[in-house]
Amino acid sequence: MINYELNDDIAVLSMDDGKANVVGHALIDDIHTYLDRAEQEAKAVVIAGREGIFSGGFDLAEFAKGADASLALVQRGFPMLLRLFKHPQPLVAACTGHGIAAGSFMLLACDTRVAVSGNYTHRLPETAIGMTLPVVLHEFAAARLSRRFLTAAVIQAQAFTPEQAVEAGFVDELVEPDAVLSRATDIAKMLAEMPVEVYAQNKLDCRRQSIERMQASIDEILAGSS
Repeated sequence: MINYELNDDIAVLSMDDGKANVVGHALIDDIHTYLDRAEQEAKAVVIAGREGIFSGGFDLAEFAKGADASLALVQRGFPMLLRLFKHPQPLVAACTGHGIAAGSFMLLACDTRVAVSGNYTHRLPETAIGMTLPVVLHEFAAARLSRRFLTAAVIQAQAFTPEQAVEAGFVDELVEPDAVLSRATDIAKMLAEMPVEVYAQNKLDCRRQSIERMQASIDEILAGSS
């Protein structure tokens, strides 16, 4: 699911399930395992997708199993997203293509997002498929997306081209496909030169209110199983 490499103090987590890089239990396990490892031996982290797709979102095969399986997955997936958002090291995304639903929220959780140019979209499709967003996901959108695009992105489920995604705040810059990983790694190396403790504290302080609201929402969702 995820390949881990350590290059010059940069941990590169490359997602590739051969399909849509869905956010299922295996990917969640790998994210936690390799973030733990990165905190021990790296100074910054890059998360990359496979060619043509960053992530297609939560594993719909789990959702098809029914309410209990769906709840079990989101009860693990939302804390994983929050962990990315408050990870103490610089966290850079190499967006290789489509970012859909939870895949887009993974991008929103990263500090800097480098994306490929091309014919693909970023989308939060929940309204279109009849789903309401919990507070934790509204907080991700509010924290990272431009306020001007919140209605289109969150309420109206608009699909954004890469160029539109930069303006909306899903990603920060576009590069040619063959340069996305190297550009993301270069940014991670630059950020890794900063004092890690100060970077971590300023990230936590800057995002504290969002983190507190996200955690309260997650606690409520977790209580739903008790």
